[in-house]
Amino acid sequence: MWNLENRAAFRACVADLLNNPEVQKMREVRQHVQDANCLQHCLFVAYLSFLFCRKFHLDAASAARGGLLHDLYLYDWRTHEGHHMTMHPITALVNATQLFTLNDKEKDIIVKHMWPLTPALPKYAESFVVSTADKLCALAEIFHIYRWLRVGEHLDFQPNKPAKAL
Repeated sequence: MWNLENRAAFRACVADLLNNPEVQKMREVRQHVQDANCLQHCLFVAYLSFLFCRKFHLDAASAARGGLLHDLYLYDWRTHEGHHMTMHPITALVNATQLFTLNDKEKDIIVKHMWPLTPALPKYAESFVVSTADKLCALAEIFHIYRWLRVGEHLDFQPNKPAKAL
């Protein structure tokens, strides 16, 4: 799972996204638990989605990119006014399309990652993969399983730096 080849291939798919200052701002947004931020969560979702899609010959690059941007909303959902559960995918898509050129799969992944809480059915298999990975990663964070998996050590990609060997 954490081998250098997988991490290097993943990094190649998302390096331009990770080097963007707005994406890096996700580090400042707390996610499901106190010690996990939005960027860590999105990297975890993106990496699991990438691995699954790569293994089953789906579009791993789009899954990685859409997965990384799926929560690009940049606000604290605990204090935000409005219906975060259903509205943040739209906010994330607007933010992502202002920063990057996205393909149709990446857009679908971002806007439909909360399915079935949002009514529109995902159009692509990769969208289902990211939606499922998002829920699995949230549970892993809530139950602190992600610490046992050493997710932070393996996916702490800094801008403009290559993945380190472990």
